[in-house]
Amino acid sequence: MANLSHLIELGGKFEELKELLAYNKKRSRLLELKLLMSEPDFWQNQLVATNVSREAERLQVELQSLDDIEKELISTDEMMSMSISENDQTLDEELVTKVAELEKELAELEFYSLLSDDHDDLPAILSIHAGVGGVDAQDWAMMLERMYLRFAERKGFKVEIIDRLLANEAGIKSVSLRMSGSYAFGYLKSENGVHRLARISPFDGESLRQTSFALVEVIPELPENDEVIIKDEDLRVDLFRSSGPGGQNVNKTESAIRLTHLPTGIVVACQSERSQHQNRENALKILKGKIFQLEQEKREAAEKQLKGGVVKAEWGRQIRSYILYGARLVKDHRTNHETTEVDRVLDGDLLAFMEAYLKWRKI
Repeated sequence: MANLSHLIELGGKFEELKELLAYNKKRSRLLELKLLMSEPDFWQNQLVATNVSREAERLQVELQSLDDIEKELISTDEMMSMSISENDQTLDEELVTKVAELEKELAELEFYSLLSDDHDDLPAILSIHAGVGGVDAQDWAMMLERMYLRFAERKGFKVEIIDRLLANEAGIKSVSLRMSGSYAFGYLKSENGVHRLARISPFDGESLRQTSFALVEVIPELPENDEVIIKDEDLRVDLFRSSGPGGQNVNKTESAIRLTHLPTGIVVACQSERSQHQNRENALKILKGKIFQLEQEKREAAEKQLKGGVVKAEWGRQIRSYILYGARLVKDHRTNHETTEVDRVLDGDLLAFMEAYLKWRKI
């Protein structure tokens, strides 16, 4: 039989999460946005209107989710009271099911409470670069690409390929993906860093063990009116022809673009579109995100130094290892979260690693 004290405990937990997620503040903000959207000249500024509409839609979904759970708690409490007062044991099975469902929903809500940083709700630009390991590393980069595409499919994220460079023999040299959906950057920011693969190489005739690396970069796609401003004089722009594997031209005009941000030395290239203008726009989005990320990392490093903490893992220092031989294992070196279900992870089952990372960051 479902326990009344357990249900009361779940109700208390919900109220804590509701406060943690700033329910009342978000409800007030949503009313402000709806009033703004009802103004007759609202769509005169398309950029501002789009950002306001997106924020209102996100808040509506989040608040509706909380309202639905609250209704379920009230309904279950009423059913529990009826079961006790009338000594109706026929409701026991239904109550057990409802309480279990509420537990699951509250666990998901607790996860969302970890996604509270300013840019967590933005689309993410995820880039993968093959590192040390030759053909194995290029194949590993493609395996990671598939892993994140499967994760995006599980979450219902929309995915656009911004740039993709195939390798000559197997795999990819690099790829940049734009992923949009509820809290896309909040989920994917845990993947930022070096990923290490250890396996018996399928490309080695002697079947030797091979270790290879790939760098995953995750940045938020900032709104046009965000704080990152790039001056024209700080940019070097190079044009070149888009090409496929083996140097085969896929576009005979110089539509591909490479942007170099002179103050930071950050270089971004984009060649996925036939339009030079579209490639430039996409490259600027990535560049803005990288500059923002760089400043964010500088601030975090300074804070950690003051606290006596450690600096975030960088190239050459893996954040996660994937062992595909012997005692198969995937282990995150920041949080120590690990699993032997390697195939599930490579098939996009990453939520446990993401949750462990978000909790680790809050410590």
